[in-house]
Amino acid sequence: MPAFVPPDFDIPRRLETPDFILRPLTIHDLLKDYAAVMTSVERLQGVFGPGSDWPRPDMTLEEDLADLGWHQVEFERRTSFAFTVMAPDEGQCLGCAYLYPSERAGFDAKAYCWVRASAADLDAALFAAFGDWLLSAWPFARVAFPGREIAWADWTAADLSGS
Repeated sequence: MPAFVPPDFDIPRRLETPDFILRPLTIHDLLKDYAAVMTSVERLQGVFGPGSDWPRPDMTLEEDLADLGWHQVEFERRTSFAFTVMAPDEGQCLGCAYLYPSERAGFDAKAYCWVRASAADLDAALFAAFGDWLLSAWPFARVAFPGREIAWADWTAADLSGS
């Protein structure tokens, strides 16, 4: 399996806009992340596809800690990248953005992003900024946004083998 990003690629670690900052998601973001997720459960269900049960309404703080720890490890291993979306003053988690290898032929990566319910007005700005950043600062020619630019039915029905 080829590497997700080249070994010598310097991973971008920060994107700043007037409305938010993207930076690596770590276990130190637990309380702010958990608050963002749990106040937005209904809004977030389906972000990762119609078969995903994330986030469950009964998700515990410990389960979120485990998720954040796994995201942090994957980032360090360079196998996927999770970013927290913070308010400019870092006082509140506004959402998250994720970058994974694509299993679908024709795409270098797949990406997801979300904002908490109280920051819904930032959804379009996050989606645009994250997409632009992936194409300008990362080594990808084509990034898929399943559920946004590609309907879930089309994404899940696609020939994922690449043949």
